[in-house]
Amino acid sequence: MLTLEKEQTTALDYSVVNTSIQETFTAIDRFEWQAVDEILQMREQQLYLQAGYKNFEEYCQRELYAWGGYRRINQLLGAKKVIDTVGELGGHIKNERQARPLLRLVKEPEKLKQAVAIALKDNPSPGESDFAAAAQKVVPQLPRKKHIVQEPMVPKIQEPVLPKSAIVTVSQQSHPRYGEEGTIEADAPNHWQQIVTFADGERLLINNADLDAPSVPFPRERTYPAEYTEAIAALKEQHQQELEHLEQELRIGLLSEATANAEAQVQEQVQSLQNLYKQQREQNIQLQQRLDEMESLRQLEIENQQLQQRIQDLENAVQKHPVQQWGNTLTQQATKALNKQVKQALEQTIDLRSLAVEPPKENAQECLRLMGMALKNLASAMNNTQALEAAAIILGSEPTPTAIAYRAEQLSMLPQAVSDIRQVLAKPGCSWQEFWAVAQEYEVIKSDYWAELTTQETELISTLQNASLQPRTIGIGSIVAHADPYRTLYLQRGEVVDEVGGKVVVAWDHWRNELKKTQSYSREELRFWQDENPR
Repeated sequence: MLTLEKEQTTALDYSVVNTSIQETFTAIDRFEWQAVDEILQMREQQLYLQAGYKNFEEYCQRELYAWGGYRRINQLLGAKKVIDTVGELGGHIKNERQARPLLRLVKEPEKLKQAVAIALKDNPSPGESDFAAAAQKVVPQLPRKKHIVQEPMVPKIQEPVLPKSAIVTVSQQSHPRYGEEGTIEADAPNHWQQIVTFADGERLLINNADLDAPSVPFPRERTYPAEYTEAIAALKEQHQQELEHLEQELRIGLLSEATANAEAQVQEQVQSLQNLYKQQREQNIQLQQRLDEMESLRQLEIENQQLQQRIQDLENAVQKHPVQQWGNTLTQQATKALNKQVKQALEQTIDLRSLAVEPPKENAQECLRLMGMALKNLASAMNNTQALEAAAIILGSEPTPTAIAYRAEQLSMLPQAVSDIRQVLAKPGCSWQEFWAVAQEYEVIKSDYWAELTTQETELISTLQNASLQPRTIGIGSIVAHADPYRTLYLQRGEVVDEVGGKVVVAWDHWRNELKKTQSYSREELRFWQDENPR
């Protein structure tokens, strides 16, 4: 842009001045478009609410009245809408005046683009008239018919109007002319604004509420006819009643919602307490059952101690008289008394029928083994064949001292066998090889430890065994070597790391430090690594 100094006396070149003028108007158009973007931010984000304005129109009238107010802002926003609608062709529309004749086509984007294209075809740099003519070609606009509007037969509301030549003062602090005086020298364009001429010659359109005219008194509020005053009072009364009714409904609604929420919370708490009571009752039942079982085991232990003490007494009696013969030293009556005492002791300590009906709940095999050994010792001490047979029945062996002792030794390994097997089954990813390595040590008591395992554990063992019988397939994670014995890779170790197109990719251990680390093969070219444990 060209700056002209007052004291410049040299002649100016036409082209320089003309170029400067064009650049100035171009800059004005560019700043105007920039203002449109900021206006959109103000309207879309409702930033005007921060300054206390009720709506966007009020903001424009109060803050932007010096630049045309709400009417001018609407024109700029309409031009922005036209440019956004035409898309790439919008760059040829330089200002709002050129977009104004195209605004009526904005609801028909195709016709709008057609009008812009026609204007560009006739003139590479079209103006406002070119765009207006193109819009008329695309959608002809009929001339408006003049019609007479009959005034309503009601009295008009007279707005306060200041007389001409009145001296007024700007009383609004936010106005840039605050405190300055001006003169009204022209008719007002409407009832709520005045055209004020200031001392420097500038003429501005200012609201009546922003002016103060102490020399010319005028009403600050609108005056209404008498017939309107009653109607306005009735409307105010009706509005007040509607507000009270809405407040009452809102209060009732809030109270109902609060009551419903409180009832829901109480119901939820009651349900939680019921669930807690049910859980505690189930736990009490389980604890009572556990106490009953522990009491039964305690009674059984006491009986076993009594039996062992009786056996010890009998063994001591035999050791004191090793060469005595029962038939030579004891009478028939003494023999009956002794047998009666032994029978009573056996009845008090061991009841095989009760064990058959309800075996011990915990470590049943160990209890039976101890009972069998006790009967075996009792049979040896008393040379009683029936006690020996009873021990054989309990232990599940032949009725001989040697077989009973061997069977008792096997059963002594049962707790350790069950513990080792369960420890292996509990490992994540347990395999059949790991289980078999432990189970084969206790193969002689397989039926015994199998009865001790749960149903889930036996099903897991069966699943592992079935999986071990299936043929193996080389896949991701398999450790392999080359299948051709004449290849050097036959003795090298590798791991399958991927599958691509029906082939597997092998990463060889001896290629780790080489540039090439992997190679793909078909499964027929590979074999499992020789150090892998066979299934």
